[in-house]
Amino acid sequence: MSITIENVSKNYSSVQALKGITLHIEDGMFGLLGPNGAGKTTLLRILATLIRPSSGQITIDEYNVLTQSGCKAIRSQLGYLPQELAFYPDLTGREFLDYMGLLKRLYDRPARRKQMDALLDVVSLSAVADHKVKTYSGGMKRRLGIAQALLGNPRLLIVDEPTAGLDPEERIRLRTLLSHLAHRRVVLLSTHVVEDISQTCRHIAVLNKGEVAFQGLTYQITKEAQDHVWQFRTDTPYTPSLEQSTISVLPQEHGTLYRIVGPRPTAQNITDLQAVAPSLEDGYIWLQQRHTLSKRTPTRNHEEASLT
Repeated sequence: MSITIENVSKNYSSVQALKGITLHIEDGMFGLLGPNGAGKTTLLRILATLIRPSSGQITIDEYNVLTQSGCKAIRSQLGYLPQELAFYPDLTGREFLDYMGLLKRLYDRPARRKQMDALLDVVSLSAVADHKVKTYSGGMKRRLGIAQALLGNPRLLIVDEPTAGLDPEERIRLRTLLSHLAHRRVVLLSTHVVEDISQTCRHIAVLNKGEVAFQGLTYQITKEAQDHVWQFRTDTPYTPSLEQSTISVLPQEHGTLYRIVGPRPTAQNITDLQAVAPSLEDGYIWLQQRHTLSKRTPTRNHEEASLT
């Protein structure tokens, strides 16, 4: 499957949620990373044919998302897990899947039940399939949400913030499940958690305030931060400049160990200063810094010009 997004924008009254987004997505796991409010959910809702863009073009394989026939064809190949999926708490997990299967027009009862049993096994919920959903943990509900998204064996699976609020064990379980599912389809994973991307996705796009700040391979983001990540020790609190971001502050027996992203620190009270190998989180922060500073500079220059 191939997804092509060309110059897509979306306006909500005076708010521009997306600003000329252009992306290309192929089979496998694709990560959509960005802070809250970056426009990720808006883009996913457009791809899921729930809302229309204000401008631009989107094709999924040969189907145009902006046409009625294209939307119908795409929906038949789509599985969608929104950030907040409404469950019926008094239904069992099996009953909920049965209901969602009917909504997806899987009217052949024996075939639907067979698929439900297989999916409950895939998401490790077979043992509690006949328990009411209100007894499920947060992680179990997210796995049930993935099961309903997989009904009909979709070629495109869209998941929005699937690990939000989960404990570390459930987050790992869910990431592993999504990775396995990506072998036969496009899995589009949207998140603001860098670790979810680093453990699952080779291809990635970063959104910032409705714009694409980066698209490429995950390791390329890390490479971008090379020679911009610093570690040092100090006996007094360190205040980063506007161009720096503090990644970690680790109190130790002799002073505090800092890790920052940005220009080389120049404070006189620091020791053991060294450039360190960047992580994906460092690269992401460095990318966000550059994007933010590039937006500030024209405004600053305009203000300076108006004062002269």
